[in-house]
Amino acid sequence: MEAQNHEVAALVQKIAGLHAAIAKLPSLSPSPDVDSLFTDLVTACVPPSPVDVTKLGPEAQRMREELIRLCSDAEGHLEAHYSDMLAAFDNPLDHLGRFPYFSNYINLSKLEHELLVRYVPGLAPTSVAFVGSGPLPFSSLVLATRHLPNTLFDNYDKCGPANDRATKLVRADENLRARMSFHTADVAKLTDELGKYDVVFLAALVGMAAEDKAKVVAHLGRHMADGAALVVRSAHGARGFLYPIVDPEDIRRGGFDVLAVYHPDDEVINSVIIARKVDSYANGLRNGHAHALGAVPVVSPPCKCCKMEASVLQKGEEMVRKELSV
Repeated sequence: MEAQNHEVAALVQKIAGLHAAIAKLPSLSPSPDVDSLFTDLVTACVPPSPVDVTKLGPEAQRMREELIRLCSDAEGHLEAHYSDMLAAFDNPLDHLGRFPYFSNYINLSKLEHELLVRYVPGLAPTSVAFVGSGPLPFSSLVLATRHLPNTLFDNYDKCGPANDRATKLVRADENLRARMSFHTADVAKLTDELGKYDVVFLAALVGMAAEDKAKVVAHLGRHMADGAALVVRSAHGARGFLYPIVDPEDIRRGGFDVLAVYHPDDEVINSVIIARKVDSYANGLRNGHAHALGAVPVVSPPCKCCKMEASVLQKGEEMVRKELSV
């Protein structure tokens, strides 16, 4: 335990030093200094670590929250820069590999699709929403071209210029142009629109504070169609210095069955939570059987690409439905 505490303290000290250096940068636009510091930060956060960032002291917690905001800003600048670069080509989609982290999006989207197929059997989405798509909507592009070739994609972002940039990327592809739309909107103001989607993807940086994320999930739970799937990106371990950590219980309280939580241990940084909107009747039953259902995921054998936590919530809710339908 002492060695583990020392390891955590050393990591937090290193991250704090990188945070201080990043905070002093005059700009977070791509540059040698920016690239070097964020490369060092990712390198420090990706390896497995015993740290639980949710239990850090107040000072370290404030540092982590500020660091996530800096990461978000830097990611926005990086994506805008490469979106403009790609838009200069006759067919931007032929050059997506120029983005330095494109392979990560390929692997993350593949993982999310595999989890959906595994935990939401029979799902054949005709319409999908991606909330927080940004100026470089790699996730939607990869999903639409490699995994869901007949699905319509509605991409939502609060930033108009980000959507303008994203729209230019699909201009030369007739098929994608017909299947992919970009909307400038705050998800908190969407209501009836959310009911038409078979799957909603929630980007990692939508609702950076835990309470904000919980509010977004609860809003989705009020307006998504019964049985629709929700894919939420989270983080685990030291990767929680880069992205917000989502509590599966907040998703359950928002009106969803939490089907699985995956924590990758490779170059894919984000954890993935797969959930499904429960109908009003089942949601009422669940609230009346909270103790029987449990709230903590149980660990299952890992798959090839990541460690899996399969939630007990799904099985518990199925048992309750069977009992009450007799």
